[in-house]
Amino acid sequence: MIRKQSEMTMETRENMRGGKGSIEINHIFRQEELSGKSRFCAKVIINPGCSIGMHEHSNEEEIYYIIRGQGIVNDNGNIQEVREGDAILTGGGASHSIENTGTVPLELMAVILLY
Repeated sequence: MIRKQSEMTMETRENMRGGKGSIEINHIFRQEELSGKSRFCAKVIINPGCSIGMHEHSNEEEIYYIIRGQGIVNDNGNIQEVREGDAILTGGGASHSIENTGTVPLELMAVILLY
């Protein structure tokens, strides 16, 4: 399957998971289109000063791959700065959050895999 960007669904979420501001989600493929154990495959854009609040991943794991920008990730209490090319893996009941601390949009690829 080939999905052109113009065919992808865009969504804006306010205060996602208790975070700050608005988050843009570009759904690359929806869960019903994926035959594997995945429920989310999207490019996420977090504008400066905005964040996705702390949330848990039980019976699943989420991968963030930073495409552009910089921010701070709290990965189950491990707080670190992240930037382009970094990756985060959170699962097994652990929690995480991410905040854009830079001056340009923080763009990341997010994939949630089910156990």
